[in-house]
Amino acid sequence: MIDQNQFQEIVREAGRMAYARWPGAGHDLDSWEKTPGDPVSEADLAVDNFLRRELSRLLPAAAWLSEESTDDPVRLGQDLIWLVDPIDGTRDFVKGKAGWSVSVALVSAGKPLIGMLSAPARGEEWFSVAGRGATLNGEVLKASTRSDFVGARVPVDQLPSADSDLVAVEKPNSIALRIAMVAHDKADLVATLRWGFEWDIAAAALIAREAGARVTDAFGMPLAYNKRDPRDFGVLVSAPAIHAEAVGRIAERAHELQKIK
Repeated sequence: MIDQNQFQEIVREAGRMAYARWPGAGHDLDSWEKTPGDPVSEADLAVDNFLRRELSRLLPAAAWLSEESTDDPVRLGQDLIWLVDPIDGTRDFVKGKAGWSVSVALVSAGKPLIGMLSAPARGEEWFSVAGRGATLNGEVLKASTRSDFVGARVPVDQLPSADSDLVAVEKPNSIALRIAMVAHDKADLVATLRWGFEWDIAAAALIAREAGARVTDAFGMPLAYNKRDPRDFGVLVSAPAIHAEAVGRIAERAHELQKIK
């Protein structure tokens, strides 16, 4: 296992680098769209370069997969891989909103071993090691234990009419932070119905699982990492007791959307 203190300091420094470029702290920022509706900024690239250099020094044997780097298929033959989103929630970041985080996970044999989210605009550091629980700013996390699906808290902008029996709560743009909300008992359910990349969820999924949440794809199947196609259709994170009902609610929708997309 890597030196956890060094790992945490690297991710923490990446968070500081991002914060030093964040418009919400009064800084100028160059940003553009990779494709329509998909923003990126100079901060994303600077943080990505920093993390790749420092994490490679920390663990030279590990391969690399990041949102802002070209995918190298050599990773498929590696047991260890870093999964990195240098700024998850770039839309909030470029708008000066606080709902973003730096997300880093180390994966071995398709499973996360260690994960961290640095969200300096929110004063939050989320950390987990497989089998050893999860923390927020050093305090042990205990995930939602809700047993009633009706009334479950969901971080969304607006609930569709079919889900009017649920309760909308704050929604940071970062999917990692939304998943972490379940770990922190600030939400009971997070579900996406679209293709999503491994680097978006690896660290947060480990944090949620270690805090006691149930974590699957939108169909209730286990997540795996370092796949040839580094995507899953949807992610579903919830209090364990409502997970089966959540799958029942969204799986048919997921099947239909998967056909379209």
